[in-house]
Amino acid sequence: MQVVDKITMFQIAVKDMPKAKEFYADKLGLKVAKDYRMDDDNWWVSLNAPEGDFTMTLTTHHGNMKTGSIVLYFKTADIEAAHKELAGKGVKVGDVMDDLYGPGSGVKFFQVADPDENMIHVAAA
Repeated sequence: MQVVDKITMFQIAVKDMPKAKEFYADKLGLKVAKDYRMDDDNWWVSLNAPEGDFTMTLTTHHGNMKTGSIVLYFKTADIEAAHKELAGKGVKVGDVMDDLYGPGSGVKFFQVADPDENMIHVAAA
């Protein structure tokens, strides 16, 4: 028996929810599914990928999580257009590079950091 089939949700600790929400929704284009706020220290925003494969939940309720400790990988159909789009939205983007998965992988990618300094790799599909 296989115990798990797929990832359905994960959480990322954030310091400033408005900035984090704006980055992931307005800059990266994830869709806000839920926005639940009890107060500034207990606020959750769930976002979905366009394909709906998973839910990423931003939270100001950190528990044992630390901000800035996550590395995320996203795919895009057009790496050059994605790079230009994010740069045009004021996101500090790294150069487009080759071989994300090691020498010879041929996967083009660039890196950005979210407002909490989590590292994001945007890779060609």
